[in-house]
Amino acid sequence: MDWFWLLLLLIICPLMMVFMMFGMKGTHGQGSHSSQSQMDWTLHEDYNELKVQNELMKIEIQKLSKNSSAK
Repeated sequence: MDWFWLLLLLIICPLMMVFMMFGMKGTHGQGSHSSQSQMDWTLHEDYNELKVQNELMKIEIQKLSKNSSAK
């Protein structure tokens, strides 16, 4: 009788796993898409902010170079 339960579990467990994976597939794809687009937008904003900071630093370096060469 013990073998019966073992064989039953060996058959049922993989089948349950397949059904669970199909069930998760529908909800997982929607959440990851919106979080990915949010992450892309955040990276885009960070990139633009870094570009502005870079330009300001270039201007500051040019000012410092002019001041040091004038002395």
